[in-house]
Amino acid sequence: MEVGYLPDFCSGSMTITIVLLVELIAFVLTLARQPAVGFFWVDLAQSSLFLLWIGLGSAWVMCMARPLLARRGTVQVTLISLALLMLTTAAVSEAAWWAGQYYSDRSGGAGGGIFPSSHLPFVLRNVAISAVVSALILRYFYVSHQWKRNVQMEAVSRIQALQARIRPHFLFNSMNTIAALTRSDPDAAEQVVEDLADLFRASLAENKQLVHLREEFEMARLYERIERLRLGERLEVDWQVETLPHRALIPGLTVQPLLENAIYHGIEPLPDGGTVTINGRMEGKEIVIEVVNPVTRDSGARRHDGNKMALANVRQRLELAFHGKAALEINQDADQFFVRMRLPASEQMK
Repeated sequence: MEVGYLPDFCSGSMTITIVLLVELIAFVLTLARQPAVGFFWVDLAQSSLFLLWIGLGSAWVMCMARPLLARRGTVQVTLISLALLMLTTAAVSEAAWWAGQYYSDRSGGAGGGIFPSSHLPFVLRNVAISAVVSALILRYFYVSHQWKRNVQMEAVSRIQALQARIRPHFLFNSMNTIAALTRSDPDAAEQVVEDLADLFRASLAENKQLVHLREEFEMARLYERIERLRLGERLEVDWQVETLPHRALIPGLTVQPLLENAIYHGIEPLPDGGTVTINGRMEGKEIVIEVVNPVTRDSGARRHDGNKMALANVRQRLELAFHGKAALEINQDADQFFVRMRLPASEQMK
């Protein structure tokens, strides 16, 4: 349930955060009062107990108030939250004062130095302090929420920009394929146009950051069909991805550019063509997708200079989607070029 800029006060992590914050405030207040050395720890314990009741009570009230605050504007959320926090502080202060009066009466005034003696000033002072602290905390939540939102919007914008850089590159290559087939094989050219339309319809239907592996593989296979019509028997693609969880999520347009790279810089320069192997496997909690294509010494320089943009784009998309938890590894030996993509599988399952 969306509650404006406020965090989830019902979560265990927020409860721990509140306890730590309360203890910090209690320590600061105890130091500010400068009690005698022998009474410092007693004063700290008393302040901690009182503030814990306020802090945990406020967390419970804010958790229960989520339906009330849901889908309200920022100003309304702020005013209602501030009022609820002040009322909670007033209620706990009132209960503490009456508890002190009851204990003093039962003990013959022995607890007079521990419990407050003046009723209204005690409650009003606590409510005033609560208003100031609550306003600062709400301001922090708002600024933190806006910062996270701006970071997410920037990441989405960067992903869209990377998509825009990859798609024209693929479109130009496909149009060249259609142009080459138009005179030699009109039926094949018509099939390429249909496959190209299906591919772009799928990729442009929804501007999603993440897609299922199954969808990404389908797009890559459409591209394979387009290139197979152009290259004929010179191109073979060996798909070994049966063991992967196909409902896992992956940034869109990541496998297809790697396949395009392997064909354009690996297979096409070879007179007899070759086989691109796409191997998918699980390694612990990681999904590993490896694209392997043959190379020759003559085509190595061309491949190295020509594929930097696609590989750099895929690497950036992985970083934006998984924040350092994914990687793109590149290796080469005398005969083959390897691109290995690692994804955190445990965080992707639906």
